[in-house]
Amino acid sequence: MTTPPVSSTFGFSDDEWGLLVGLPQSVLTAASAAESDGARRTRTENAVGLEAMAAGRESASPLVAAIAGELVSRVGDPEAGEELPAIEPTNPQAVIADVLERARAASTLLARKVDEGEAGAYKHWLVAIAEQVVTAASTGGLLGLGGDIVTESERRFRDELSHVLND
Repeated sequence: MTTPPVSSTFGFSDDEWGLLVGLPQSVLTAASAAESDGARRTRTENAVGLEAMAAGRESASPLVAAIAGELVSRVGDPEAGEELPAIEPTNPQAVIADVLERARAASTLLARKVDEGEAGAYKHWLVAIAEQVVTAASTGGLLGLGGDIVTESERRFRDELSHVLND
């Protein structure tokens, strides 16, 4: 007897499940792209973001734990020393707009398919990923000293994401 796909366990179609599984990594990319701050900082943000995504496996929410488990199996496990490639989009504003639109679609989907607790846990996890990424490396300063922990553009992305998810 074969085990049904995780997506069917929660009542999602393959496309819906793909949206929910793909969105956390897209949030990481958009949060990192919100402020162009160099390859070293982008690598730091990616590492912190991957850890935040992987932490979802420990969530009390079965939905978040399942999505995080599948996501980590696809992109890599930080506990195994795996890393994400640093993605620096050529058009960060387009990436951010796309992520916010997909977050809106995910929020609508969750409202239709799962209870408020599961939906809230998933949304909170996405915002937590964004928060971890935008606070991972300061921007500006000299030789790693000073600078802004969270820049205005990073704050704006995190706040817009939170707004879109909780609208």
